[in-house]
Amino acid sequence: MFVANLAAVIFSHLPMAALLLQEQVGWDPISLWRQMGIVAKAVVIILFIMSGWSIGVMIDRAMAFNAARKQSRTFAPAVAGALRDGKIDEAIKVAERNKKSHLAKVVTAGLMEFRAHQESGEIPGETIEASKRALERTEAIVHAELKRGLGGLATIGSTAPFVGLFGTVFGILNAFRGIQQEKATGLAAVAGGISEALVTTAIGLFVAIPAVMMFNYLTGRVEAFDVEMDNSSSELIDYFLKRRGLRK
Repeated sequence: MFVANLAAVIFSHLPMAALLLQEQVGWDPISLWRQMGIVAKAVVIILFIMSGWSIGVMIDRAMAFNAARKQSRTFAPAVAGALRDGKIDEAIKVAERNKKSHLAKVVTAGLMEFRAHQESGEIPGETIEASKRALERTEAIVHAELKRGLGGLATIGSTAPFVGLFGTVFGILNAFRGIQQEKATGLAAVAGGISEALVTTAIGLFVAIPAVMMFNYLTGRVEAFDVEMDNSSSELIDYFLKRRGLRK
């Protein structure tokens, strides 16, 4: 009943409230900034720093992933041809020319470990295991490199709404303080605090939503790269086993 009566009062005074709000509150960014309190301004600054950080991570990861994809498409057929002809050294050179490729980093580690034991004239089972361990170590390192910055992106996506909510709380407090100072309960007394609260909430959501979306997208790409590295490692181990069979 109280809520219904309150809504009836608000809607009955809506035209007058709109006029008062127009007089008391400027809706352009500069006016909104000037009307904010110190805490709200600090919240907005923190949110813009978080936004800049997240945008930087998005750009950095997008460039790294695109470069890895592009070089991997060049690397895969070239190294496959070299290995098919038994040219290990040529395959390593091809990998070194594509240092941004995630596949090249993994394959290089396995090939170099394999070549280090090849000069003995016989390839024992321990050499295959050593190459496998080298591949696994490099996969873990490359995975960590690919995920660089994604943890911060996830943190920003999950905390930005709460940072905005912190500003919202202070905006509401300022609204109540306006009521106390004006000795009135009209919208004109609370307009500044309410606008401050809504602006910080909106900025928090504006920062968080793209961060969460890009985190999920980039995480999906990292998982796809992991699958490709696993497949390449398995194929390389199979190649080493075939080479050992030929030498017997």
